[in-house]
Amino acid sequence: MSWSSARRVLCVRLDTLGDVLMTTPALRAVKEGHPQRHLTLLTSPPGAVVGRLVPEVDDVWTYDAPWLKASAARSDAARDRAVVDRLRAGRFDAAVVFTVYSQNPLPAALLAFLADIPLRLAHCRENPYQLLTDWVRETEPERGVRHEVTRQLDLAAAVGLRPSHQRLSLRPCPEDHLAAEHELRRLRLGRRWAVVHAGASASSRRYPPAAFAVVARSLVRDHGVDLVFTGTADEVALVEQIRGAAGVATHSLAGRLTLGALAAVIGRAGLLISNNTGPAHVAAAMGTPVVDLYALTNPQHTPWAVPARVLNHPVPCAPCYRSICPEGHHLCLRGVPPAAVVAAALELLQPGARENEAVTIPCPLAMS
Repeated sequence: MSWSSARRVLCVRLDTLGDVLMTTPALRAVKEGHPQRHLTLLTSPPGAVVGRLVPEVDDVWTYDAPWLKASAARSDAARDRAVVDRLRAGRFDAAVVFTVYSQNPLPAALLAFLADIPLRLAHCRENPYQLLTDWVRETEPERGVRHEVTRQLDLAAAVGLRPSHQRLSLRPCPEDHLAAEHELRRLRLGRRWAVVHAGASASSRRYPPAAFAVVARSLVRDHGVDLVFTGTADEVALVEQIRGAAGVATHSLAGRLTLGALAAVIGRAGLLISNNTGPAHVAAAMGTPVVDLYALTNPQHTPWAVPARVLNHPVPCAPCYRSICPEGHHLCLRGVPPAAVVAAALELLQPGARENEAVTIPCPLAMS
């Protein structure tokens, strides 16, 4: 069995929305490696939501892997044995384990080995011996850190798999577009409008609500930009706090959109203003420019192949890789003045901005 002849391929990415999206160029490389290739994505429940909107993926299986921190506690390994049985029944020819460099691929590789999948590929820091047939040595972060998209493309390229293009892949279904049209028509937006996504799963990656309110007030009152806030049902209170503090007319679709409908809304917007969280990668996949309030928790998840302004304040503790600011000051985001966010937004809202490049803009604290 060779990679060029493998018909049924399992791709493992046990992470969340943004990680799955940043893996889609590599998934395309795998899919295009054979004209009759069937690609199954094994992912987390949150990853499955976006996986079902990726056209290169033929089937999505979910798995709460016990070696990941977000998985619920369990008293026995019955579900894990069932996953091995299901993988064996899938009669896969090959498996690719996609991970960030801080993750160990060997538990997933062991599942593939126990399921008798002949070809098994992953980055790995230690010698995997028989668990991987194709071992790509882990060099990060000691020899530099690649963008997450580049990392996964390099893994696929190690066995000769290269995509026809490197854009992120996300395709809302027709019902998603209809839902987006319905919601936006109800809002009666003007010619220039942007989406604001103020939430993030990790507190270390959230721009202060009071600063978001200042940004919103300036864009609406001083520059005539309509703003549509989005967020999960759990973020409705945050959105209303920001809107109330802004004191200007804005709109909210928080808690009203499926992921597909959110993608369709963002795809119609002139701009997304967001923390470093899943919707920033949704915007990249939809070709919408992004102002990314990018906490310096890690360096490899900036918007991919889309016009973007990546804003942060330099801090000596970066990168911290923490979900909660270890210093307690949140200075890498708190040090970004609202005026810098407004300026970046107006720049990307200009005609022709979709042809611009991504730029990282460090914001000195003296600007605040």
